Amino acid sequence: MSANNDTIGKTITVTVLLCVVCSVIVSAAAVLLKPKQIANKDQDRKSNILAAAGISDSGKTVDELFAQITTKYVDLETGKFTTEVPAKYDAKKAAKDPVLGKALPKEVDIASIKYQAKVMPVYMVEKDGKLEKLILPVHGYGLWSTLYGFLALEGDLNTVVGFGFYSHAETPGLGGEVDNPNWKSLWPGKEVYPQGSMKPVLGLIKGTVDPANANAKHQVDGLAGATLTANGVTNLVQFWMGANGYAPFLSNLKAGGA
Repeated sequence: MSANNDTIGKTITVTVLLCVVCSVIVSAAAVLLKPKQIANKDQDRKSNILAAAGISDSGKTVDELFAQITTKYVDLETGKFTTEVPAKYDAKKAAKDPVLGKALPKEVDIASIKYQAKVMPVYMVEKDGKLEKLILPVHGYGLWSTLYGFLALEGDLNTVVGFGFYSHAETPGLGGEVDNPNWKSLWPGKEVYPQGSMKPVLGLIKGTVDPANANAKHQVDGLAGATLTANGVTNLVQFWMGANGYAPFLSNLKAGGA
């Protein structure tokens, strides 16, 4: 009986030691790999911003291409630039911070994001002191997930340069078609606002856009079989480009008062 107890004890001891050793190895690997993971995440962010802006050059690295982009921060409440942001600011985390973010009332939260950061980063391409492109982070809920992406505008702050998502969990072949290059190619040249207004009207329709339609420049082909995802994309675009998003900033920027 004693021998059996010793055997069980030894087994438990070996198991515990093995667990401890594995935990140490996993923890050490996580610590050692964290800088690499952070660097990769930053490279991915830059790549997606460049893609939305239509900036590419196979002969240059992502960092070399991104050097032409200036990152600034916008206070959404005032619609003006601000420098009052914490180091390594993360708008996604800031949204749920009681100081840096705010809860959105249901009546204005058409993108179903619940919380919004008070300050958002924006990415600017300028040449000879003139704004050429503006890339704006946007996000909102689709069918199964929150879609995170970038919407790039021409210097007129109305015409779309490009639009793409870098994170979502929509159904492949349906809502996941937001990743389809053919669908993304429909966005350049579309206009967010009607003439003389800062109320966004750009959005997806059911079916295919009729080029002869007077509103065609504000419409994008829908996603077949993915109505809820399509509605989510329209809602997130119109939320972020509206009065509770970037519209006050864009108005100030046009007037030279940002």
